[in-house]
Amino acid sequence: MPGHTQNEITVAAPLDLVWDMTNDVANWPNLFTEYASAEILSVEGNRTTFRLTMHPDDNGKVWSWVSERETDRAGLTVRARRVETGPFAHMNILWTYEQVPQGVRMVWTQDFAMKPDAPVDDDWMTDNINRNSKVQMALIRDRIEKAAAERGHTPGLTD
Repeated sequence: MPGHTQNEITVAAPLDLVWDMTNDVANWPNLFTEYASAEILSVEGNRTTFRLTMHPDDNGKVWSWVSERETDRAGLTVRARRVETGPFAHMNILWTYEQVPQGVRMVWTQDFAMKPDAPVDDDWMTDNINRNSKVQMALIRDRIEKAAAERGHTPGLTD
């Protein structure tokens, strides 16, 4: 059965700052702890194609893949998919942003399936993504809130 995850967090920062920082793919290695590098391959309008490379895993393996993201600033959504799927049969991601009184609620929804010969199955990957998303979202929240405080912003206000 294909995998599905949905994780969310509220960031006490202005919407413009949350949007800008989380959609600056080239800066993701400074926002996420799992990425060693992010290489922008092309930008066409609101679509960015890029290569992500992770830090080596516990076995020393370095995972890397190409994805594309399409941002919709007016709709406060980002749709992404892996172009080079690696062990995934497919991986589709939807990020949504919503202004709330406490700041910005950011939701990550991932729909995927592992290939039959992948080293792990859909259930394992679902648990892994859920566990890792919570860690990364908390780090991202903390980094954006720190940036907002350094700029003197009040949560929930626009830039």
